[in-house]
Amino acid sequence: MAKQFVKRLMDKLVPDQEVIKQHKHLQFLGDRLHEPNLWHFNRHSVAKAFAVGLFCAWIPLPMEMVFAAVGAIYFRSNIPLSVALVWVTNPFTMPPLFYFAYRVGLLFTNGPVTEQSAEFSVGNILSELGDVWQPFLLGCLILGVLCSSAGYFGIQYFWRLHIIKKWAERKHRLAKGNPFQCTFWRS
Repeated sequence: MAKQFVKRLMDKLVPDQEVIKQHKHLQFLGDRLHEPNLWHFNRHSVAKAFAVGLFCAWIPLPMEMVFAAVGAIYFRSNIPLSVALVWVTNPFTMPPLFYFAYRVGLLFTNGPVTEQSAEFSVGNILSELGDVWQPFLLGCLILGVLCSSAGYFGIQYFWRLHIIKKWAERKHRLAKGNPFQCTFWRS
């Protein structure tokens, strides 16, 4: 059910894969764009897409969608899903998430929290850029690795649970003697 919903949503939002494959600026990739896992939804390509997309979401640079697409091609994960997951950090969520990354970086570097850095504002960040960039980037790296690992293993786990549930339903239907019973039409 969720797979069909995501597939319909992606079909509406993402251009056709043939259009992307024929795009003149993407011809340097050659046959790499013809890899089936880049476009299909299966357990491995979706789990890898979550790992790539959530890791790239924590990259504090513009064009993280390009990094996600390149990572998806390299790791053979679903490209549209990898690029879409980058939008976890959007203009509305970016300030609190990046401040959290800075605080996580401070925790791991044992850096002092100055009173001025306790207030989050663009002026304070720009004035303290020399002191802020190391814990900020370390926090982004740590959270990127944690989120991508959680996304990968979480999708693997929930997809497997879903398959086990479907097999149990099938086994139950076969035991009742009606193998063609439709499970979504219940009266």
